[in-house]
Amino acid sequence: MKITAGSFRIISLISLAILCASLSAPADAQTLRDRFIDRMKAKSVQPETDPATILPGARRLTLSYGADAAQALDVFMPPHAQGAPILVMVHGGGWRLGDKTSPGVIDNKLKFWLPKGYILVSVNYRLLPTPVSEQAKDVAAAVAYVENHAAAWGGNGDKLILMGHSAGAHLAALLSADPSRVTASGGHAWRGTVVLDSAALDVASVMNKRHAKLYDDAFGKDPAYWASVSPAAQLKPDAVPMQLVCSLKRPDDSCGQSNAFAAKLQAIGQDAPVVPQELTHMQINHDLGLPGAYTDAVDAFIAAHLR
Repeated sequence: MKITAGSFRIISLISLAILCASLSAPADAQTLRDRFIDRMKAKSVQPETDPATILPGARRLTLSYGADAAQALDVFMPPHAQGAPILVMVHGGGWRLGDKTSPGVIDNKLKFWLPKGYILVSVNYRLLPTPVSEQAKDVAAAVAYVENHAAAWGGNGDKLILMGHSAGAHLAALLSADPSRVTASGGHAWRGTVVLDSAALDVASVMNKRHAKLYDDAFGKDPAYWASVSPAAQLKPDAVPMQLVCSLKRPDDSCGQSNAFAAKLQAIGQDAPVVPQELTHMQINHDLGLPGAYTDAVDAFIAAHLR
């Protein structure tokens, strides 16, 4: 699928609505915000990508991993796959918006990794008002589903890399900090995770200072709940290796959080490189897969943990 300037502007508007929401707003302004978000939800879904336009013979399957319509995923398979490694991508959107087909989520990643023999999976999950804790269960169930069904697609469920952007990066980091959420869904630990620009790695730190309204929507007011959905607070000794990509252009210092979280991972002996980029929050997602040092760094992390 070609990402047009118009569709990229739509996603940029979504990002603006989500990431730059004010700390609080009057009731009438909040109503306008909700209406805008509803319009953006409808516009975030794009035509599904045909992988054969990238690699002749490649196929796409859309499958359900749960009973809810939102619990669905797209599987992109190279031709004649046998024991192929797998990348599982979790979209962002402030825990409220976004879709597995949204521009920037999968297209450039497909162009880079599909010809290299990878199977790519793009995951949907239930969005707010479904609680973030339940969203994490959805993603955990999706990972377990992929691990358990990979062989049917020519994949190797033991050679899986999880990846997420923004809110999806938070969910991926949360599962990676405590992989028991996936094992409880019938899966097992995976090789590594690429965290694409999350500023919610330490939820209590976010909530105890000035923050955007989207975090109130996602995390509420209960410090115990903040801890339950905070990657930093949930970090366990069997955490998965994580590469933390962060934007140097964000005003909320996602690189500061990435460095602090990486230090916690390294303290328990886990690999946790931080990759700061002179890219915007949306470019971190969209540009991954384009030729250059950024894609090469992510590819090197993935390759190292699939050996």
